[in-house]
Amino acid sequence: MSEGNNTLVTEFVLTGLTELPWLQVLIFLVFLVIYLTTMVGNLGLMVLIWKDAHFHTPKYSFLGGLAFADACISTSVTPRMLVNFLDETAMISLAECITQFYFFASSVTTECFLLVVMAYDCYVAICNPLLYPVVMANRLCTQLISISYAIGSLYPLIHVSLLLRLTFCRSKMIHYFYCEFLQLFKISCNDSSINALMIFICAVFTQLSTLMTIIISYTLVLFDILKKKYEKGRSKAFSTCSAHLLSVFLFYGTLFFMYVHPAPSLTSDQDKTYSLFYTIIISLLNPFTYSLRNKDVVGALRRIANK
Repeated sequence: MSEGNNTLVTEFVLTGLTELPWLQVLIFLVFLVIYLTTMVGNLGLMVLIWKDAHFHTPKYSFLGGLAFADACISTSVTPRMLVNFLDETAMISLAECITQFYFFASSVTTECFLLVVMAYDCYVAICNPLLYPVVMANRLCTQLISISYAIGSLYPLIHVSLLLRLTFCRSKMIHYFYCEFLQLFKISCNDSSINALMIFICAVFTQLSTLMTIIISYTLVLFDILKKKYEKGRSKAFSTCSAHLLSVFLFYGTLFFMYVHPAPSLTSDQDKTYSLFYTIIISLLNPFTYSLRNKDVVGALRRIANK
């Protein structure tokens, strides 16, 4: 639909990461490799956990749930971005935009709560190892994963319902690589301050509450580790949790910059760089961060390779 001040826009053009034609092919190949690697890593980890009976434990059930959420995050953003690299004139409808945001926000919210569950699992395993089989029973683990996905599925509906009250007429160009709601507000004909306020409030609630729970869990874990008399026990405990903490800091750090404490001085390119971390890069790194530092996973992969 043509662009104009008084013409309602129902289709948009995502400008992507760059408007330089000579970079399009190179970036397309880079992100195609990243996406394929992400899917192989996450889906491969899920299959490994499902097939190997040694991994039918709460810890690996949560890790499998996290891998699925990562695969969904990447799939909600990357394929559409790759299409835009090949065809700069490709349009995305408002319905497709909302659908993309819904699945992306749902998967990100689910990951936030799964990281909390994994932090609690780590706390129980290290601080109360004798009670671990009782506390982290299979039924509770299934419930925790189901609740995380249920919250993730319901949370974006708040923003989707508020978005439906807006109309768009300022431009059909979204200067981003996916349908990020803050970018949609910039081209809205209506006052979107309520939408922006709700995104801020919900982000503060979900991100701060889950992050504080994770920090408390790991603070207790740290104190317990420092009490251990044996160096071997300390190193094993640190190894168990360090990979998780690395993923948490990268994931929450970029989310905070975008939604909880957005920096007005950020350029468009810096904004996109932060977004790339929580939309694409974290999903790529997570399966390797967890598996390559895990002797059980590495051992299982070696057994498969030797068959």
